[in-house]
Amino acid sequence: MTIVKSALALSLATLFSTAAFAQQTTSTAPTPVDRNVNQQQRIENGLQSGQLNTKEAGRLERQETHVERLESRAAADGAVTTGEAKRIDAAQDAVSKNIYQQKHDAQIGNPNSASSQRLQADVQRNVNQQERIANGVDSGTLTTREAGALEHGQARVTRKEANAAANGHVGAHEEARIQRTESRQSGRVFAKKHNGRTAN
Repeated sequence: MTIVKSALALSLATLFSTAAFAQQTTSTAPTPVDRNVNQQQRIENGLQSGQLNTKEAGRLERQETHVERLESRAAADGAVTTGEAKRIDAAQDAVSKNIYQQKHDAQIGNPNSASSQRLQADVQRNVNQQERIANGVDSGTLTTREAGALEHGQARVTRKEANAAANGHVGAHEEARIQRTESRQSGRVFAKKHNGRTAN
């Protein structure tokens, strides 16, 4: 009888620990917005280390624009379908692969150049904005539709960064235009997180 009780106890313990692990895995799986934070941070780190030059980072920001547009369109109706989620995931995988390749090719950047410093500051703001969106999604202060609208705004920012860096140089006037767009986007993030709407 003792052996049966021990076996039953072991089975129940295994079941609960497996369920707890499955629940933990599900709740901690990275969302598309979490991946945006990660991708932007990797681009920023590449600029800071010199593994990415300004032109390479600009190309990666153009790819980020594509991902953010996919996210925006998918969330526009307030629900992201499985097919839409798969397309977003595939696009993010492609960007992730390209970040790795660009950071490990023979090209190097000068992290201390004025151009790189400008783009570093802009990409760091991308990281911050994406973290704010991710926090809003996680806390429920942003609905799916609101997060999608904010990703549309992020796409405008990353497109401007990509355009500015396309020739390998980000000038002071280009940075000022990017910063104005980033400041408007920051205001939108704040407004949507504090408008009283919550995710269901």
